[in-house]
Amino acid sequence: MRILTLETTCDETAAAVVTDQLQVLSAVVASQDALHDRFGGVVPEIASRAHVERVVPVIDEALRRAETTLGSLDAVAVANTPGLAGSLLVGLTAAKTLALTHDLPLIAINHLQAHIYACRIASGIDVFPCVGLIVSGGHSNLYRCDHPTDFTPLGGTIDDAAGEAFDKVASLLGLPFPGGPSVQQAAESGSSSAYRLPRPLLDDSETLNFSFSGLKTAVRYLVYGPGKLPAGPLRLPQEQVANIAASFQQAVIDCLIGKAELALERTGFKVLCVGGGVAANGPLRQQFEAAAVAKGYKLHVPPRSLCTDNAVMGAIAVERLRAGQFESLDLDIHPGLQRIG
Repeated sequence: MRILTLETTCDETAAAVVTDQLQVLSAVVASQDALHDRFGGVVPEIASRAHVERVVPVIDEALRRAETTLGSLDAVAVANTPGLAGSLLVGLTAAKTLALTHDLPLIAINHLQAHIYACRIASGIDVFPCVGLIVSGGHSNLYRCDHPTDFTPLGGTIDDAAGEAFDKVASLLGLPFPGGPSVQQAAESGSSSAYRLPRPLLDDSETLNFSFSGLKTAVRYLVYGPGKLPAGPLRLPQEQVANIAASFQQAVIDCLIGKAELALERTGFKVLCVGGGVAANGPLRQQFEAAAVAKGYKLHVPPRSLCTDNAVMGAIAVERLRAGQFESLDLDIHPGLQRIG
């Protein structure tokens, strides 16, 4: 069976064709980074308009690469939660149109569950039950994952997501968008111990929540000084930028690893799956791998191409297909997190 999966939750327009055996026949992603660069972050209106322009060509290219046609599909799946409302609507409208005009079953995808399912796709083995850590521009959440579509929230950010903090710190340091790759690159020549930055909530064993707003503010104070506003273009020495970037990056990594390991301890699980765009960060991956060996748990992190938003992870639709869980054409979007579970 062949399933067309669509992903338009934020600023990537993506489509893939997968089989019910989790074989990936094609994968296409149209990035919007260049559109949002001047703003230092994703602008929802610009993102949704770009999806309108790109969704049909991306679908067409995915079908072409898979050497298949709409008439040869067995189902169409789309991420309808969570995400930016305008972006979600574009993908859902496209999926509904294909389902109606080609008499295809419609399958709803939870974007966050799909990020963890990317670990299942990449590993080729069943990774459930596990603790799932989703860390991206919009999400920094921990879940108890008893099944691919059965998640129980354990904790999450109480303010900024880690990826959002990377973007804001990159802007403070005069680095380009997206912030994650820019900060990592700048940090390569810096010292992670150059500045003592806070690790919010890391020492609080009573909570599995994250907080990155205070860390971002600490970086702002390093750059401009407490209570001072920016006065013209940033003129920091390259060495200082590198040291701040490295120190900030290490603080985020420490928080993510510390809380993820606390979640493993709380649940008693021995498997940790990490997904989301920040999981593409090289030092984070390396330090998670070292920690897993030291602490004796199994770690699954997808290849970088499956960490950032993509439609391949939409192969989680296979789980709903097998269970006969299809949607009617009155399926709606749910931008918030309340639909997880």
